[in-house]
Amino acid sequence: MHLLQSDNADIDKHIATLKLAMAREGVKEAVFDPTKLAQNNRSGRKMMQAYFRQLGVSVKFST
Repeated sequence: MHLLQSDNADIDKHIATLKLAMAREGVKEAVFDPTKLAQNNRSGRKMMQAYFRQLGVSVKFST
């Protein structure tokens, strides 16, 4: 997958940390502000959701 670039080298570790924090807090899905995304378009959001889902994190975007 071309999602990861050198500036995202540690993203898997950060997602794992997020997953642990979510479990600790009893949160079922991570909510992100789409205006803060590097690729705030449908394709970018779907790619992010798919990648996070592969690592066991459900992603939703605020409106």
